[in-house]
Amino acid sequence: MGFIAWLIVGAIAGWLAGVVVKGGGFGVLVDIIVGIVGGFIGGWLAGVLGIHIGSGIIASIVTATAGAVILLFILRLIKRT
Repeated sequence: MGFIAWLIVGAIAGWLAGVVVKGGGFGVLVDIIVGIVGGFIGGWLAGVLGIHIGSGIIASIVTATAGAVILLFILRLIKRT
């Protein structure tokens, strides 16, 4: 994927993760960062678990969103303590 595609997938995944975790309102830049980091987490975790979602932009968004939700969940656990 190109750099612009990474930014688009990251923004969508970060926003979706914020909606799922009920913590939206991070702003576009933080949503992109959360989405991109979530993409790495989701891709790594899918590989470890042997899950293959598919290829293409939709599969990338699903994987990145799942990873971003996990990232936000962990960050909220750390922030509470």
